[in-house]
Amino acid sequence: MKETLRQIVSVTMALLVLFSTMSFTVDMHYCGDLLVDYSFFETADGCDMNASASGITDEDSVMEMEMDCCTDLEIILEGQDDLKISFDQFTFEQQIFISTFYYTYVNLFESVDKNLISFKEYSPPLLIRDIQILDQTFLI
Repeated sequence: MKETLRQIVSVTMALLVLFSTMSFTVDMHYCGDLLVDYSFFETADGCDMNASASGITDEDSVMEMEMDCCTDLEIILEGQDDLKISFDQFTFEQQIFISTFYYTYVNLFESVDKNLISFKEYSPPLLIRDIQILDQTFLI
């Protein structure tokens, strides 16, 4: 039980360190209010909003106009760069409090065996003669 709890805590702490130091960027491209493209690792592809006025039949007078309704949104989440927390930042009294709290907390969960048998490792003496029969002493 204690070993599995230790493994769970160590995996949780490793994931916490990983996700606190990881930084990522989300790039999104909107056309009006509609999300057209998004990307996590590279820039999002833009749409080519080219509209042509083809109401006129003359091909020379085809007019291309570019629509400016598109927006790009970039969300950047910066990770933590410095993880080393110096123990020198604490005062001496705080260091003493932390060390005694840790010591008492660790020793709180150590169980003491209540059924302590001091002679468990020793073998009984060899029985050569039955002393009670030899001395004719019986408990009645």
